[in-house]
Amino acid sequence: MASQEDTTFGRKAVEHKFCSQEEIALCRNRQEELAAKGEQKSLAELLIESGYLTKSQAARIVQSADDDSMYRPAQQIPGFQILKKLGQGAMATVFQAKQMSLDRIVAVKVLPRRMSENKEFVDRFYREGRAAARLNHPNIVQAIDVGEAGGYHYFVMEYIDGCTVYDKISDGKPLSEEEAVRITLGTAKALEHAHARGFIHRDVKPKNVMLTKDDVVKLADMGLAREVSDYKIAELEAGRAYGTPYYISPEQIRGEINIDFRADIYSLGATFYHMVVGRVPFEGSTPSTVMHKHLKEPLVPPDHLNTKLSAGVAEVVELMMAKKREERYPSTKELIIDLEAIARGEAPLMARKRYDNSLLEDIARSGKTISSPKAEDLAPTEPRSDAWTWIVILLAMLLISVLLNIGQCVMR
Repeated sequence: MASQEDTTFGRKAVEHKFCSQEEIALCRNRQEELAAKGEQKSLAELLIESGYLTKSQAARIVQSADDDSMYRPAQQIPGFQILKKLGQGAMATVFQAKQMSLDRIVAVKVLPRRMSENKEFVDRFYREGRAAARLNHPNIVQAIDVGEAGGYHYFVMEYIDGCTVYDKISDGKPLSEEEAVRITLGTAKALEHAHARGFIHRDVKPKNVMLTKDDVVKLADMGLAREVSDYKIAELEAGRAYGTPYYISPEQIRGEINIDFRADIYSLGATFYHMVVGRVPFEGSTPSTVMHKHLKEPLVPPDHLNTKLSAGVAEVVELMMAKKREERYPSTKELIIDLEAIARGEAPLMARKRYDNSLLEDIARSGKTISSPKAEDLAPTEPRSDAWTWIVILLAMLLISVLLNIGQCVMR
């Protein structure tokens, strides 16, 4: 008699159209013959041996069967009717469901049974639920419920009928500056709300920024969120890099204990960079290579790769992604002020001030002098040329002031 696993495997193989019913029947007959001789082989093994199925196809069938095994217990979550699977990640599977009491559509994240046996994963899962429950902001995915049913841990949240930012940039094409600024501003407001309540997200990236059908920005996945004051967890995680390599901050890579809001500003800056350039800030063949570049390699300014960008956007991104966190924005609020200025078509005051000061410091260190530029030199050849124009204007004003003072002295 065929085992339940073989029965499920055979049914899935036919559903995926990898095998026919006849091929399944032939292999089952062969399985019975071998069993009579005391030799046990699974249906999957026999289908592969017979050439009816490849190993990769068999792996896909097993994964599909695992999904089904999760789907059944998910159906047993009290008060919720599971409608369909939305997606699956390394940590959990997300389903669309109906909350029966309020007759509304929600999303339900379910932790796999293999993860449920790991206390660290379970604790992190519930931390996500608790963190999200303490945040109430229009730009953050709302938490609804968290619990356990039939041995499976679940987290119910607001259902977002839309897409992620990653979906919009996965083709390698940058977003318009206007759209990228709007998305970054919405995410920054979500982070400001979290930061004000003592939480850091620690995994800001395009896949965790969602857009509704009405283009409302929603920050999702508080799976790595941690309270800044939670020193016990911080000490347990010391020395380990939590985050996504393409967007992770240098201090997270080093596994520092005292991670704060500036790590989120860096990751949001890397996300902003990806949106306006069409590629990640640092690329590499391995995660360790990418992270090493975050630590050591200078950032190629985004306006060098996308010359259509305004000077303001480039300056904001570079300030957000400063390798030393003390050189980034001193608060999420000041980042928002600069982003709002760019959205209005104005210069970002904080980033412009930092950029101009940096230029003057470079000039002072080099010992170079500035002569009056020719008219053609003042033409906007690069997005940053306006900074040089301001320097020339300031020097001219200083010269005029000196001349006026000399004139007054002569008149006396």
